[in-house]
Amino acid sequence: MLLTLLLQAATPIPSVPAQPPATLVVEPVTMAIATFDSDGDGRTSRAELSAGVVRSFAAIDTTHSGSLGYIAFADWATRWLGDPNALPSPFEVDTDGDNRITLAELQAAMARVFARLDVDKDGFVTRKECLTIRSMAPRAPDPRGKRKR
Repeated sequence: MLLTLLLQAATPIPSVPAQPPATLVVEPVTMAIATFDSDGDGRTSRAELSAGVVRSFAAIDTTHSGSLGYIAFADWATRWLGDPNALPSPFEVDTDGDNRITLAELQAAMARVFARLDVDKDGFVTRKECLTIRSMAPRAPDPRGKRKR
């Protein structure tokens, strides 16, 4: 029995080419769009997006001024995108350059993101459309025997 185990250990296992590793990437803004799916069907409609943006804006605009300064927008981004530096940036959203972000500006920015994500143009963003798959090609070994950084 010991001899059998030793022979099995010494027998090379045929090499099967490994599938290159892949990474699923989710943009922070897609996480917010996914949370706006109010009916729980796994896809977000334009109407759900609009209602979600109104709700999220109102949650941060506690003074009911109708606009957010860049610091308040960072609070919005932290709450709804997960990080104050997540995109879209306030500079993208503030289209009139007055250093204030209105609900209309935020809705327009989110509508642009929605249009980009809605790959099949059916008026819904699905969870699949929220994902980006990035394959990571294995690094070729350095011919000098050193590891690449």
